[in-house]
Amino acid sequence: MTSTRERQRAAARAKLEREMAERAARARKRRQTQAIVGAGAVLLLVVAGTVWLVTTLGGDDDKTDTAAAPEGFSQCAYTEVPTEGRPKQIKDVGLPPNQQVNKGTQTMTIDTNLGPITARIDRAAVPCTAGSFTHLASKGFFDNTKCHRLVTEGIKVLQCGDPSATGKGWRESDGSGGPSYNLAEENLPTDKRPPYPEGVIAMANSGQPGSTGSQFFIVYGDSPLDPNYTVLGTVTGGMDLVKQVAAAGDDKAFAAQAGGGHPKKEVVINKLTMSEIQN
Repeated sequence: MTSTRERQRAAARAKLEREMAERAARARKRRQTQAIVGAGAVLLLVVAGTVWLVTTLGGDDDKTDTAAAPEGFSQCAYTEVPTEGRPKQIKDVGLPPNQQVNKGTQTMTIDTNLGPITARIDRAAVPCTAGSFTHLASKGFFDNTKCHRLVTEGIKVLQCGDPSATGKGWRESDGSGGPSYNLAEENLPTDKRPPYPEGVIAMANSGQPGSTGSQFFIVYGDSPLDPNYTVLGTVTGGMDLVKQVAAAGDDKAFAAQAGGGHPKKEVVINKLTMSEIQN
């Protein structure tokens, strides 16, 4: 009996040891599998992070390359006027293309009730402003509008480009009418004396950088303005009409504010056009 019991106990111990060994082996296998899965997950995260970083940095480069204008073009920033609190005199015409041709010339023709006034626009000097005028002209922005201000003392300018004709000064802030965007100043005559000689067409602004809109002034006599206003172009025809308006004088409506007033001899822009670019 003793021998039989011992054999049974030995067999039971052997069975238990086999089961324990098998359980230990299965546990090791589970740990190995978990370790492999964990390592794979970590590797996947590392790879994903690397791809994200490369994509992000590469994306910035791509955006820069995309934003860079091709040869013969300039990158222009047209900043939309916020719709909230926008004055009713602001006319929504959308935005011009951001990339504008920076070579060649255009002819601006201002067809008025007194006759045509023409000007030469150098695209190399004012690609963004010329692009803006071309856009506005294509929208009929200036058509059937009045030149709203004449100054005959100190400076000699006829100011136009406010579709509401409510302007009372040579700054855009003094005359509330304009497009639904602004742009930066270009071609400032900082090295010219006088900065604004007779025959120049220049852009009004609010006195703050990047506030140029649609209002422009035709200089009919050398004017000692500070060189803060984009020189758009040069009159090539019709200056005699402007001088006739100047000779008729103004109503002094703005004398106490910014100077000058409404022209006594009314000037209505029937249509303003910009020619195709000539090389």
